[in-house]
Amino acid sequence: MNSKVDFLADILHRHAPILIAYSGGVDSAYLLAAARLTLGTQATGVIADSPSLPRQALADALALARQIGAPVEVVRTDELANADYASNPLNRCYFCKAELFNRLDRMAKERGFAAIAYGENADDARQVRPGVQAAKEFAVVAPLKEAGLTKAEIRELSRQLGLPTADAPAQPCLSSRIPHGTPVTPEALGMIEAGEAFVRAMGFRVFRVRHHLDGVGLLPRARVQIAPSEMTGRLDEREAGQLREGLLAVGYRDVEIDPQGYRSALT
Repeated sequence: MNSKVDFLADILHRHAPILIAYSGGVDSAYLLAAARLTLGTQATGVIADSPSLPRQALADALALARQIGAPVEVVRTDELANADYASNPLNRCYFCKAELFNRLDRMAKERGFAAIAYGENADDARQVRPGVQAAKEFAVVAPLKEAGLTKAEIRELSRQLGLPTADAPAQPCLSSRIPHGTPVTPEALGMIEAGEAFVRAMGFRVFRVRHHLDGVGLLPRARVQIAPSEMTGRLDEREAGQLREGLLAVGYRDVEIDPQGYRSALT
């Protein structure tokens, strides 16, 4: 990994001063930390704030940036105003990333940044990621991918830097809990955020609250997926009842606990 880290430093120097699209997740947190160590004040993070980002996730990301010692600015994005995003097509993520990169592109030009970077890694090419097209359109660079760093390597390097994200589970935006074709609305995102906050408060770590709307005028129902390792010997009848009651209080008309648990192939 040392040669890859050296190559990453070369890439960052080549693109300095640089704006980094930062979410507080595993990849972008390591990229921000590496840029801070390599470039100092020539690296600035930018986090997109919208209803699809939980308030706790925003607070945690900003706290982590302070720990890293890197400046991070919050920009408000408005992808929900775009019907192409709100209609929730298969390429929804493209419109989200295009909105963010458009904002960052203007910021870079106004303030003299040489490049914009984001946290795509070497493993991501194996997955369908509509946001990659938006990155190409705005000439956003992917230093981790260019350096050949895999997810496992990024986690190990994060561990070496003492980053709390080293073992953090993936946490895509709240919109990913809504099936494609079902509109994304602020109300739906608010319910999902409140529902997942309740599940998290119960002590679960890896899970999803999936939001299903079955018909006009009906309240949505929730399908809860919890990592099988966390369900074993843990989710007894009493606790399952507590979970259902909490989500019904959020506003769901029905709550299903998926017996198969959370499968990471599903975002």
